[in-house]
Amino acid sequence: MTSFHKTDRDRLQQDFDALAAITEPGIPWTRRSFTPMFLKGRDYLEKRFAEEGLTTTIDASGNLIGRWQGSDPTLPVLMTGSHSDTVPSGGRFDGIAGILCGLAAIRALREAGYRPRHTIELVDFLAEEPSEWGLSCIGSRGMAGALDPEHLAMKGPGGEELGDAISRVGGAPERIRQHQRTDIGRFVEIHIEQGPVLERLNVPIGIVTAIAGIARLRIRIEGEAAHAGTAPMTMRADAGIAMAALVVRLRDAARAVEGNGHFTATIGIIKFEPGGANVVPGAAEAIVDIRAENDQAMDDFLALADDLAEKAAAQEGCKVIAVERLSRTFAVACDPALRGVIEAGADDLGLGTLPLASGAGHDTAFVARLAPAAMIFVPSKDGKSHTPEEWTDTEAIALAADLLTRTLVRLDTQSDAH
Repeated sequence: MTSFHKTDRDRLQQDFDALAAITEPGIPWTRRSFTPMFLKGRDYLEKRFAEEGLTTTIDASGNLIGRWQGSDPTLPVLMTGSHSDTVPSGGRFDGIAGILCGLAAIRALREAGYRPRHTIELVDFLAEEPSEWGLSCIGSRGMAGALDPEHLAMKGPGGEELGDAISRVGGAPERIRQHQRTDIGRFVEIHIEQGPVLERLNVPIGIVTAIAGIARLRIRIEGEAAHAGTAPMTMRADAGIAMAALVVRLRDAARAVEGNGHFTATIGIIKFEPGGANVVPGAAEAIVDIRAENDQAMDDFLALADDLAEKAAAQEGCKVIAVERLSRTFAVACDPALRGVIEAGADDLGLGTLPLASGAGHDTAFVARLAPAAMIFVPSKDGKSHTPEEWTDTEAIALAADLLTRTLVRLDTQSDAH
């Protein structure tokens, strides 16, 4: 194994510790997009990018980009990166791992005297996490030409429009459409798994097959409110019981689909009306979150949800008032050829791999509109993410950085990486 394939573990840890210290007081690890703490973290990253020899810019969409110019300017860009913004209390590794692995890989290559043919870019995408403007993946949407005027007009804290917020962090929203990227050859994002699979199976590297599509449904069932003490159990139209039965039916249906690929259905919000402890619920409303790596499986489940709701309601003498589709995004497959390059690199390094889908959204889903894209997952301790307990050992992340270094070299020397 040549020297530039080895990540400097100590320097990687130093960067993690430095960014962890940049957090809202009392609520680690928090750097919400567009806030002063987020910008402080960006200042640190921009300085570190420059120290590793990268030319730094902020593009029209507000993405921080570090650029290592290649020897052949006619070749497409090799891009890596992730995001530095966080959810509240959950950002020690989520997003940051991808940026710092990219930085570590570039550092290893430069210290070895490597001279890339392709330009290599390291990106901190703006606001990957859901923001106070009600939108996620803002920077990658913009890079892909998917940030529309109605998005830019969305109102955030104090009534500030998103377009103005992007300008405030150094972007130029009026030029986003003209700056849609056409020069990206390949994109690879490293991310913590945010789930338990890799750790439980003791596999160091996950190679992502697809980023799941997400649908959300609003389901409303109505029965008849009644006095909890005087309405006999056999003479009720209890919307709460009907909804409870539906929750179980949806769970069972999702389990039946799961064996054919990543699939989840979650009911995290249920509201009973009128909401009194001594009142039989006259209505129940729930939000269902559904995620699938296979769009046909999603379509089939959405169609099935109507039938399951009708059966659960009828069983309790209730009626289905609404099965409303609130949102729907489609699954994004990671590029098979690029996945193969990553797997070959892992084989070279003696790293075991596991193909698995991502149930969470990522910037990769939007960059994939521009170029072949893939993701590398590293294990999450106890599968935890978006919590203060989120943790991945530095060595586990460093192995992914080693793999990224090897992957960048393979892509840079491929004759077909155009």
